[in-house]
Amino acid sequence: MKNRSAVEEAMDELLHELKRKIVEELDLKDISPNELADDALFFDGGLGLDSVDLMVLVALVDRDYGVEIFSPELGKKVFITLSTLAEYIMNHRKKG
Repeated sequence: MKNRSAVEEAMDELLHELKRKIVEELDLKDISPNELADDALFFDGGLGLDSVDLMVLVALVDRDYGVEIFSPELGKKVFITLSTLAEYIMNHRKKG
């Protein structure tokens, strides 16, 4: 097994945490966090989320990570896949 950087490990940990929180917050009864692929699309045939789900995710990201998604344009860039969301959070979260 190759050595992994601290950043890669932190990203994997964040992805796992996000999957769990998204399944819980959106009450996705038919999906377990482990079934979600890192590149799963939030919309457009992926998870099939709607605008209400998006509002819940925006609130979750702000509440749990201190990261604000302050415009629809930014939201379109961030809420593509779990990976794009996790990368944005990693780069913008408030250090505690």
